[in-house]
Parts: sequence; C-alpha cells; structure tokens
Amino acid sequence: MSLIETRDLALRLGRETVLQNVDFAIEPGEIVTIVGPNGSGKSSFLKALIGVLEPSAGSIHRAPRLKIGYVPQQLHIDRTLPLTVARFLSLPQRQTRKAMCAALEEAGAADLLSRQMTDLSGGQRQRVLLARALLNHPDLLILDEATQGLDQPGSAAFYRLIEQVRRDLGCAVLMVSHELHVVMSASDRVICLNGHICCEGKPEIVASAPAYRALFGTGTQGALALYRHEHSHSHDHAHDHDHAHEVAE
Repeated sequence: MSLIETRDLALRLGRETVLQNVDFAIEPGEIVTIVGPNGSGKSSFLKALIGVLEPSAGSIHRAPRLKIGYVPQQLHIDRTLPLTVARFLSLPQRQTRKAMCAALEEAGAADLLSRQMTDLSGGQRQRVLLARALLNHPDLLILDEATQGLDQPGSAAFYRLIEQVRRDLGCAVLMVSHELHVVMSASDRVICLNGHICCEGKPEIVASAPAYRALFGTGTQGALALYRHEHSHSHDHAHDHDHAHEVAE
C-alpha cells in the first residue's frame, strides 16, 4: 500500500491555479525527488500532502496511522530569543533527553543538545530540524529544499545523511530541491513538476527527457552523469521505472 497517494489533485491559491491533474504515490522505503522551476508548485504540493493546504479538486489518501516528519526550507528565530536545541526539540511536545539525543545522533548532530539555536551554523541548524522531524519515527520524511543556504559540499553531505537515515529507519523520503545533480543522484525516482507532472522516472532517464531539458537545459544531464560517476552507489529500488513518463503540455 502506498504511504500517500493523490488522484487528479488540483490546488488553487486565491485566483491562481497552482497545481492540476497531479497523480502521485510514494511507497515505503522509496526516495523520491521533486524538481521544477520557481513557482512550479513544489512547496504547495508538499503542504497539501501534510494537510496544511486543502485541495481544490481531486483526492489525497494517506495510509492509516501514517507518521510524517517534515523539514522546512528554513527556520527564522529571533536572535534575541534564548532557545537551546533541547528546548526547541521539546516544542510543542516535551521529549525525553534520551529521545532527543538519539534523534540528534541519527541526524549527525549529537553534540548540539545544549547549544543555542541562534549560534548554530546553517548546516547544524538543518541537522537539528532533521532531528526534530525524526523524533516521532516517521514512516515518511518530507524535506522542502532543506539545504537552501548551504554550500555545495554541505548540501552533498546532507543528502548523504538522508540516504543513511533511510537505510537506518526504513522510512520513505520525499524531497524538493533546486540542486538538480546533487539531489537527483540520491533518488530512486524523480518527478518534474511545473503546475502538473511533466515527466517522471529514474534520474538518468528524466535528465534526458525532452520536458525536463526544456525546463532546465541540456547541461544538467552532464552534471548528473558526472556526479553519479564520482559518487557511485546502489539503491534497493522499491519502485522501478525503466522509462520517463511524459505528460503533454
């Protein structure tokens, strides 16, 4: 059974139709990446999946008792506000020290529990946000451009961490990113979104799909091939796609 499935999903914000005719499903243990240009509806789609935005048409089906961990793009904290990592992880629900330490260790931030949130680097803060998302042992981990503001090595390290989390916890991962060659290399499946699903499939196939190349140009395919060659690894594919599924514009 899919963890989340949408059928003919449409989403309006005010008078603007942001998404239409979106059929989507993610399976247990799968890593899926959503790519698309600015304004393509990526973040809005995630917000609909977690229940923050209400679809204007279509349906969203969630598996019974589905637990979702969500990592936002950025967290803005008033620099005058004293807030330790431990206190942040206990909002809104109090957590045991053991649970917080375990989540921080899984997120590669084991030594940050007593630090002030405002003193953390961008990479450290994203790892704390990841730890917070892992506290409820999610079935599905959703990340909305979680490496925004990090440099390329920092982004690559974060995505390698996400792969490790998937292996350790067995959760599915749904990511939105603009860092095409980095994030696509970590994915089982890629969905190209631009108001609707333009194409989807394995990363290598999507990178050569006409709809993808029309949005992002031809250079990204070479960058992806180079990255996969330099950081070669294998995946257990929960959902194999041997060709890109293209949707007519």
